[in-house]
Parts: sequence; C-alpha cells; structure tokens
Amino acid sequence: MKKTLLLVALAGSTCLAQAQTPFTETADHREPVSSEWKGVKNIRAAWGSSDVRYMWHAMPDTKALNRSETLTAWRGERVSTQALIYTGVATDSLAPVSFELGIFKNGRHRLPADAVKASFVRYVKTDAWSTPDGRGAGCGHRPDHTIYDSAMVADMIDPHVEAIAMDAMSTRSVWVSCQVPADAVPGMYSGTLTIKSGKHNVAKLPLHIKVVDRVLPEPQDWAFHLDLWQNPFAEARYYGTPLWSDAHLEAMRPSMEMLAAAGQKVITASIMHKPWNGQTEDHFDSMVTWTKKLDGTWEFGFEVFDRWIEFMMSCGITEQINCFSMIPWALSFPYYDVAVNRMQVLRAAPGDAAYEDMWVAMLKAFSQHLREKGWFSITTIAMDERPMQAMQRAMDVIRKADPEFKVSLAGNYHPEIEAGLYDYCIALEQGELLPREVLDRRKAEGKKTTVYTCCSTHRPNTFTFSVPAEASWYGFYAAHSGYDGYLRWAYNSWTKNPLHDTRFRSWPAGDTYMVYPYGRSSVRFEKLIEGIQAHEKARILREEFATAGNTAALAELDILLSRFHLDSQHTDDYPTFIREGQERLNRW
Repeated sequence: MKKTLLLVALAGSTCLAQAQTPFTETADHREPVSSEWKGVKNIRAAWGSSDVRYMWHAMPDTKALNRSETLTAWRGERVSTQALIYTGVATDSLAPVSFELGIFKNGRHRLPADAVKASFVRYVKTDAWSTPDGRGAGCGHRPDHTIYDSAMVADMIDPHVEAIAMDAMSTRSVWVSCQVPADAVPGMYSGTLTIKSGKHNVAKLPLHIKVVDRVLPEPQDWAFHLDLWQNPFAEARYYGTPLWSDAHLEAMRPSMEMLAAAGQKVITASIMHKPWNGQTEDHFDSMVTWTKKLDGTWEFGFEVFDRWIEFMMSCGITEQINCFSMIPWALSFPYYDVAVNRMQVLRAAPGDAAYEDMWVAMLKAFSQHLREKGWFSITTIAMDERPMQAMQRAMDVIRKADPEFKVSLAGNYHPEIEAGLYDYCIALEQGELLPREVLDRRKAEGKKTTVYTCCSTHRPNTFTFSVPAEASWYGFYAAHSGYDGYLRWAYNSWTKNPLHDTRFRSWPAGDTYMVYPYGRSSVRFEKLIEGIQAHEKARILREEFATAGNTAALAELDILLSRFHLDSQHTDDYPTFIREGQERLNRW
C-alpha cells in the first residue's frame, strides 16, 4: 500500500513538474514586415483588447491601445482584459519579459492577493475554416494541412511561465483576470500591472476595477446549462498515467475544476465502447463492463463508471450525467463472452430483437444501480445526431426497461420525439425551428433545451482562429432566444501535441478542445464564461424587473438582447454588440 501511494505521489509531482517546464512555441513561418516596425526602437507595453488575437510578428494598431484600463464587474463576477507587449529590438539585446501585479485598493478596502491574476498568452498552430479558395469548408477530413491558411495564433493562457524571451519585431499578450469576491465592498479598486525586461521596468500600466453593487451567484448556481463533453481518455494518454488510476484522476483535476468554475452542469459518461466510432485522437472506451454469462444472461459492472462520476462530483460538477450511447455510429457492441472466454461483438440496430434483449437487460441493471447510488434522477440515456426513427425505437426500449429514465439528444429538431426528451440540444442553425411556445412549455416542465455548434458552423464558433467575442455570443443568444444554454462536443479531446498544434486530421483547428493540458485555459474559454455571466445578469435583471412590475426596464432589456438573433451571426459586429451589451447590463 505504501508503495502504491508513493507511486501516485511521484506521478502527481511529475505532472506538476512537466506543467512548470518551459517550452518553446513552434516557430511562426510568417516573417515580420520590417517597414511596419521601423518606428519601434525599443520595447513598449499598453492595454489592448480581450477581443483581439494579436499576431506574433505583426505591428499592432497602436491607436487602439491604451495607457490605462477600467473593468466593471458585479460582485462574484470574473472579468478579464489583455495587455500587449511589443518590440522591434533584436532578440539578443533584450532580456526576457515578465510582469508584476500590484495591490488593488479601494480606500481602506483591498481585493485579496489571489483575486487578480496575470498569465502570458502563448501561440499555437491553427488553420482556417476553409482553404483560401473556399474548398474544404467546415467538416471533413484534412489530410493536407498545407492547403489551409495555417498560422500561429494567440490562444493558450499559460499560468506556468513567469518570463518569456521576445523575438525582434514581435508581440506578446498578458491575460489579466479578476475574480471579484462576492463580499467585495462596491467601489473603484486601483492597481498596476508592471511589465519588466529583466530588472528594467518597461511600463507601469494602471488597472481600475469598478465593483458595482450587484451580486452574481456562484457558478454551480447559474441557470445557464453548460454542457462541454469531457474526454478522460485523452488526458490519460497525454499524461502517461494508467487509465482510472489515482494518478490519472489527479492529473485531470485542474481541467475539471476549471470546467466546474465555468458553470458546467453535465458529466459525460460512455456506457459502451466507441460511441462515436473513435473519431478523436483518443476514442472513448466503455465505463461499464458487459459480460454474457454461461447461461446466456447478462452481467454488468459499474466500478469504473462509479469512479468517474464520484471524481467529477468531487470537482464540483453534480447536476446531470449524460450516458452515451444506445445508438453508436458503428452499431456494434463489444462484450466478454464467458462461454468462449473472449471478447465478442454484437452487431444490431434499434428494432432488432437482439438489440432490445441486450439493452433491456443493461438498462434494468443500470437503473437499479443508479437508484442505489442516488443518481437516477440526474442521469439521462444520451444520443447525438441520430435519425428520428432510430431514436423512436431506442426510446421504446428505454421505456420498456424503466419508463422513468430520462433521455437526451443532441441533433436536429424533430417535433415527433420532442416531448419524450428531457434534454434536447438543437443545432444552432435550427434554433428558430423550435417554436417559442414549445421552449416555454419545456422550461415550465423542468426540461433542458439548448443549442450546439460543431465543425459545420463557420461563426460564431470556438475554433482557435475564431474572433474571441464569438464565444461570448452564445450567452447573449440564449438570453434572447429562451434556450437554456449551450453544448460543445469537445472540451479536452486533445490532439497529439495540444500545446503546439490545435489542428486535427478532421475539422477546423480547435474544434476538438477548448482548454490545454495542466490546467491551462484559453482566450476562447474565458470569453465563453464572459457570455455565460452576461446571460446570468440578464436573467437576474429580468426576474427583478418582472417582480417589481417595471415594464419599461423589461422592454429595454428585450430591445438590448434582440440584437443577438440568428441573423446576427453573419455580421462582423460581435465585439461591439457584446461590449455595448455588457456596459448596459452593468448600469442597471
């Protein structure tokens, strides 16, 4: 036992050491244009915008930079901004850059030392939604990345690096965020971000954080239904830990606690092998063991499933468990056959007798186990992008096994099966097909109705090349449309080398993950949280105005949110719409 604990401790310390090990980003093949930088003879710093991905070797628009920055936040809110360092100085004449954060004071009141944090933004390789001539758009295999507009893009927020060397004629961002305590005294808190090159102070950048007298609830209490699918198998591969070992779970904890802090509601569980046919770098294995005994009856083991669910709940994600999938893409079901002492595969489809016999047995055993664990009421049997007829047949099987099971589907809108779905996620492009009266009824029934995007949506999206504000748009759209939240199929299905290259053999870059190993966030993930918080502000204000009978304020709020309709996704005005929306939400 002592040896096992020692190995786990060593594995944990190894992961921490790897996280803190500096790495060099992949070189940018795009050379700087020296004429753009001719007026920059030294290193400079200023406040930029969190809505801009500053290019590595492009001269920034200095007219859009500011000497000081002011953020406005509700108590309990997380707000962010971005500072920019840029230089034309040759690399060998410049010491590595670093930063220091001062104390943030409001008279005699102070924000806690850990409330305001800063991290360098690292560059990763990205591509584009289509080739320059418009071919290969969106979904589909990408065997040749050279035909896409590959580039280095600022996305990874890295808290594990304290100083970075600057290239000549280059830029580097510093992401600054403030988690305002819920009990902070309202008022203006002022501090500084000091940019340094070696021991030399490059700039002292004033930062003001205006805390208004409103409170945002804790993330677990947000109404926004966030469902980003987790892939524990990717993390086991990346960290080199035995699957489901203590070392594996502890290596995942930073990612999953970061997800919980974003208001995640759902745990993703795989109850059979390869529900999505191994489409990611690391396919999903079954968290349930399937065994056919000598007498031909079925037996199921839930030890791994329990370990996963208990771990995720310990990270703070406790509201819902979605179990995939009764209708896998390949319609093949591996199991261990005691009679022949080897793995076998049953190939069957909804409607087949063998399919029904197997799944009724499994779901009956699963129902009993979930009830014993106290999880039945929060569990759904989940499918995604499956044909309506197959869904109808699968739902018949579910009802035969236990009519109280909840069912979820992410896919196209089908009025014929809507009433039988507890959690229904519609493709964003179909968002207006579901009538508002159906949305309202589902909400009154306590059901969840959300939208999702994937590789087929050009924008708004969360690719590594997407405009950051696109991720914030979803929160505003949900507040306007009546949908409960947002689903994205991949939170951490990492590529082979996720710290360097977000491109994948299929789909646009960044489609397979939103955060990076060792608890590293991303610009797009932080902007997604920004939009979710805006949704919560709008919800709180709407409830307050309705209770007070303030019809004028309700009408003004509706007008504000009406800008975030589906047609608005085709404009270039995301940052402006969102900035103006945030400013108004903060003034009420």
